[in-house]
Amino acid sequence: MRGLWFSLLFLVCSGAFELAPQASAALPASQVQVSQRHVILCGGPALRKWEDLRVERDQHDRWWANFIRASTIRIDEIRRAYGENAKVSWIVYRPGYAARGREDGKPYTKWITQQAAKRGVKLVWISSGNGAISAINKHQSGSVVTFDFFGHSNKHCFLLDYSAIIMAASKAWVHEKDLGRISRRIFASNAQCQSWGCHTGESMSAYWRQATGQPMLGARGKTDYEPVGLGEMPSVSGKWVR
Repeated sequence: MRGLWFSLLFLVCSGAFELAPQASAALPASQVQVSQRHVILCGGPALRKWEDLRVERDQHDRWWANFIRASTIRIDEIRRAYGENAKVSWIVYRPGYAARGREDGKPYTKWITQQAAKRGVKLVWISSGNGAISAINKHQSGSVVTFDFFGHSNKHCFLLDYSAIIMAASKAWVHEKDLGRISRRIFASNAQCQSWGCHTGESMSAYWRQATGQPMLGARGKTDYEPVGLGEMPSVSGKWVR
């Protein structure tokens, strides 16, 4: 009888140890719910002390909020398309808005923080191109379904800073040759990516596709931010290309 009880006890304990791993096993990757994210990268404005030295047709950023307003218009578009609870990461180059705020005597960084809170988006302040790439790469694998850039640019760079420290020059950027440092794993399949800066469709879009595996719509020609004052997205003097 004692031997029988020992055998039964051994079987019960063995069964418990066999069942435990199954109860705690992780779900297959295909069954894990990925939280969708919309990423907006926003560069800073030029300072008027530099731009006022240029002829009027070549001046930039008479209004400090060109890229900020374009971002909030895009956030509202995303919410209409993906739902009111769509998660947005708003990555903003802080030094440009702090400098322009000091020049204009306005609390621009505070206002931007208030806009982010009002719209329920995650505001991420950055101060360099490396910081921008790091902030982008922190997103979950397969989560980024849209990416937008608002700011100054040329065909080779996102210019996070432009004409704020040096007239008509940049001290902070993301170059097309830096794009290989962006993790392609963060993007969902068929993610929608667009640069709203000047000329990026002429070279940078091709580097973006090579680096991330996603096409990026960019401008062939200059972009115009005047429409954002009317609640519309920037226009292009040439055409949008991938």
